[in-house]
Amino acid sequence: MKILTLDIGGTVIKSGIIQNDILSEKKEEPSNAQLGGAHLLETVKQIITTYSGFNGIGISTAGQVDSNTGIIRYANKNIPAYTGTKVQEILQERFNVPVAVENDVNAAALGEVIYGAGKNTKNKDFLCLTYGTGIGGAIIIDRKIYKGAAFSAGEMGHIITHGKENSGYYEDYASTRALVENVQAVLPEINNGKNIFKNIENPDVKNIVDNWIKEVLYGLAGLIHIFNPSLIILGGGIMEENYIIDSLRKNVNDYIMPSFSDVVLEQAALGNDAGLWGIGYLAKHKTDNK
Repeated sequence: MKILTLDIGGTVIKSGIIQNDILSEKKEEPSNAQLGGAHLLETVKQIITTYSGFNGIGISTAGQVDSNTGIIRYANKNIPAYTGTKVQEILQERFNVPVAVENDVNAAALGEVIYGAGKNTKNKDFLCLTYGTGIGGAIIIDRKIYKGAAFSAGEMGHIITHGKENSGYYEDYASTRALVENVQAVLPEINNGKNIFKNIENPDVKNIVDNWIKEVLYGLAGLIHIFNPSLIILGGGIMEENYIIDSLRKNVNDYIMPSFSDVVLEQAALGNDAGLWGIGYLAKHKTDNK
């Protein structure tokens, strides 16, 4: 079984072939998402035509997705006019193979559960969060994605951690974007997460990072108390920094009741390929059952 898998983001579209549990023929193209949903889908079609011999297609995409129909239920201003796009129908008619479509964070979470950080554990219930421009989330129950009543469960970046009118969202304080903005207010020349940790010995930078870690913990504490998960997988480039994961593990019990202290915090294992693996898994099962 040969599955073509694509991960559509606001900046790039990643693609590759999954066959016999091997990811190969990886490519990366600019998405130019700001040009809108129609242009984005044409780019996807062009990328697909560069591959051959595949039996099914998996599409991991930004936006809220009705995974039964493959329709984009909602997309924000980062991809104009993407809401309502019938991704599954359009691609199935064009390429005549089964197409699976899923939200990108859900796909990445499933990839981690099946192939990554959750692969070798007996735990069945997880939370997965990704920290970047915003904060994405996914809920895994019995090793399956919990999607909610309208396919929109897991909007963890929009839980409220600060009581402010028209603000107060978790991602306003605990996203990578928030961390970079806080550091730049003091040191404008530091413009990304990697540069922050190159300067972690600077007392001003370290103080900002430590305060940001507290913001991460505020949100995690609420989620732990609601879901009582055995495992939380933390993704996004910033979570590859051992300073952060070590600090989170060291301090999380200060924010939660003792009866919840068995929760394990793990770094995502698949990096930027998690979405490709997750949607590839879904597309394979859809193709097997066609």
